[in-house]
Amino acid sequence: MWWGGRGQSFNIAPQKEEPEMGSVQESRMLEPRSRQPSSCLASSCLPGEQILAWAPGVRKGLEPELSGTLICTNLRVTFQPCGWQRNQDTPLSSEYDFALVNIGRLEAVSGLSRVQLLRPGSLLKFIPEEILIHGRDFRLLRVAFEAGGLEPQAFQVTMAIVQARGRSSQAQQYVGITPSKAGQGSGSRKPPIPLMETAEDWETERKKQGARGWRVSTVNERFDVATSLPRYFWVPNRILDSEIRRAFGHFHQGRGPRLSWHQPGGSDLLRCGGFYTASDPNKEDIRAVESMLQAGHSDVVLVDSMDELPSLADVQLAHLRLRALCLPDSSVAEDKWLSALEGTRWLDYVRACLRKASDISVLVTSRVRSVILQERGDRDLNGLLSSLVQLLSAPEARTLFGFQSLVQREWVAAGHPFLTRLGGTGVSEESPVFLLFLDCVWQLLQQFPADFEFSEFFLLALHDSVRVPDTLTFLRNTPWERGKQSGQLNSYTQVCTPGYSQPPAGSSFHPQLSVWDWDLRYSSAQILQFQNPGYDLEHCPDSWLPRTQPSFLVPGPPSSVWLFSRGMLTPLNQLCPWRDSPSLLAVSSRWFPRPAISSESLADQEWGLPSHWGACPLPPGLLLPGYLGPQIRLWRRCYLRGRPEVQTGLSAPVISGLQDELAHLQELLRKWTPRISPEDHSEKRDTNTILNPMEIAGILKGRAGEHLG
Repeated sequence: MWWGGRGQSFNIAPQKEEPEMGSVQESRMLEPRSRQPSSCLASSCLPGEQILAWAPGVRKGLEPELSGTLICTNLRVTFQPCGWQRNQDTPLSSEYDFALVNIGRLEAVSGLSRVQLLRPGSLLKFIPEEILIHGRDFRLLRVAFEAGGLEPQAFQVTMAIVQARGRSSQAQQYVGITPSKAGQGSGSRKPPIPLMETAEDWETERKKQGARGWRVSTVNERFDVATSLPRYFWVPNRILDSEIRRAFGHFHQGRGPRLSWHQPGGSDLLRCGGFYTASDPNKEDIRAVESMLQAGHSDVVLVDSMDELPSLADVQLAHLRLRALCLPDSSVAEDKWLSALEGTRWLDYVRACLRKASDISVLVTSRVRSVILQERGDRDLNGLLSSLVQLLSAPEARTLFGFQSLVQREWVAAGHPFLTRLGGTGVSEESPVFLLFLDCVWQLLQQFPADFEFSEFFLLALHDSVRVPDTLTFLRNTPWERGKQSGQLNSYTQVCTPGYSQPPAGSSFHPQLSVWDWDLRYSSAQILQFQNPGYDLEHCPDSWLPRTQPSFLVPGPPSSVWLFSRGMLTPLNQLCPWRDSPSLLAVSSRWFPRPAISSESLADQEWGLPSHWGACPLPPGLLLPGYLGPQIRLWRRCYLRGRPEVQTGLSAPVISGLQDELAHLQELLRKWTPRISPEDHSEKRDTNTILNPMEIAGILKGRAGEHLG
C-alpha cells in the first residue's frame, strides 16, 4: 500500500527473486496463447486464485509512472510493474493489490470526454484507454492501456473486473490461507496476540487487569446462550452459570451484562444489550440481573450508548459523502471544499464519539462504581465507546500489543458484525463503525503523540486490512461463524439467531492466519514504522500507578443508581425496569424523583474542578481530548490518498509543503513536552532530548534550498 503525505512514503520495494512456479487455471478469454500470462504472473497467485484476464498498461497518477501488467483474478485486481516480483516473505499483499470487495467505483475512460461508470452487470460501450479503480479505503489505481493491437485485451480485462465484482462477495472470497500455505511453517505457529478464543486467554487477561471479583464463565462454550457472544466472558464471582443463562434471556439477542474492563482503582466498565420490556421485575432472575449490573458496587451508572451519537445509517451516509468528496474528480470547488467537508458530518460524528467517551472516562475514574454501557444490539457503539474509554484511561491500551489485544477483545471476540457493516452481505445494514473508531484513535494520536506507542502508519495498515480476503478476522459477523469457517468447532449446539445467516460448514481443522500476522503482508522495514518514534517511555504501563494502591478513587454514594444521559447524571430509584425504546433507556417520569443535580460539566460534578482543568493535575493515566472546532482534523494521509497533489510533507513538490512540515514538527515538539503538574514546575524537561527545532529547521531550509536550486 502506498501511504503518501507528511513523513515517509510507505512502499513495498520490488524484490529481485526467482518466482515459484504455481498451477493456475487461466481464463479462455486470453487467447491467443502468445498473449497468455507468463509463469512470473502466475507465481504471484494465492492458493485457489485464478487469473481471469490481463493486459499491458501504465500506472498513472503517481510519480514515477510505471509500465507493467494489469491482472484480474477471482480475488483481486493487481498491477504488476515490469521486472517486479512479489516478495515471497510477504506473500499476501502489496501496494498494487485491490481486493474485489475493496473496489468502490470503477470507471472506463476513452479520450477526453467519454467516461463510463461500470457497475456489476454493466456492458462496456467502448474500448477503454484508461480505467480508474477507486478503493473503498480511499486509494486510487489509474491504469492507461498500451496501444498497438492490444485493444481487445484492454476490453477483456475491464469486463473481467466488472463480472468478477458482480459474482463476488466477502463471504465467498475467503481463501482459507493457513500458516503452511503462506510459507510460515506448521500450523503450530503462535498468534502474535491472544485471540481470546480459549478460556486460558480470558483468564490471563483477567489476572492482568487485576479483576479479582470476576471469573471466566463457560456458560456459552457451545454457543447455546448466544451465537454473537464469545465462548467465554467475565461475570461476577458470586453469580452461578445457571443464573447467568436465565438472566441473559432478558437481554436483546441474549447479550447480557459482562465485564469489559476493570479499572485499577476499583471501578468496573460493563456492556450489555437492550433489556426486554416484557420481563417481570418480580422474578428471581431479574434480581440476578440487578446483582450482575451492580457488580459488587453501591454506586451504579447506566449509560445510554446511543444517546447523542449518530445512528448506523448516519455513519454510513457520512462515510459515503466523505469518500465522494475525496475523489480526485470531485466537483466541489476549492474555495467550498472545507464547507463541503463539514457538510458530510463525519467530523461531527468523530467529535461526538470523543466527547461521550471522555465523559464516560470521567465516570469510571472519578469514583469506585459500576458503569454499564447499554446499546440495543451491544455490537457497535458499545464496542466503540468501551475501546475509547480504555484508550483514554489505561496506558497499557496505548501500547502496540495492548491496542491490538483491545481490538481483538472488544470488536472481534465481542461479535461486531464486520461482514455486514462493511457491506459484505448485500443487506442494507452497512455502516463503517469500526473505521469511525480508527478515526477517533487517530485524533487522539494527534493530540497526545507522546502517549501512544503505535504510529499513524499502523492505523493505516489496520484501516486497509478490513477488506482483505486473507484472514477471517474481519470477514465474519460472529465468533461462532469464524470458528465454523476455520474448522475449530468440531462439535457445537446449533442456535438459530434471527437475522444471521448460517456459516459454511468447516471441514478439517487448520489454524488460520489473523490480521495481526503483519509479517505476511508487510516487510520488516515497514513493520518498524508501526512504532511511534515520539512515544515517551515515561508513559509505559510499568511506570504507571500500581494496581495495589487505588488511593486516588473514593467510594460513591451508598446505594445510588444513576442514569447518564445528555451529559448529566440523573438519579433513579432502582436499576430495573427500563424500557427498550428508540432512546433505549427512556424511563417513565415516575422513575425520576428529582431533576438533574447539575447543569455544569461532568468534570465539575465529579471533581469540583473548573471546566478547563486549570492547575489541577488529571488522575494518573487519564487523557481528556479536545473536541471543539479545529481540534478535530481530517485524516489527510488516509482520506486524500487518491489526491497526492494535496498531500504535504516530505513528498511535497513545492516549498510551501516544506513550510507546512516545519510547522507540523514544531507543533509535535510542543505536544511531546510532558504536562507539568504544579509541584513539578522546577523539574522541566529538556526538550532538546526529544527534538532540536533549530536542527530541524536547518535541515528543512537546506532541503528547501536544494529544491529551489
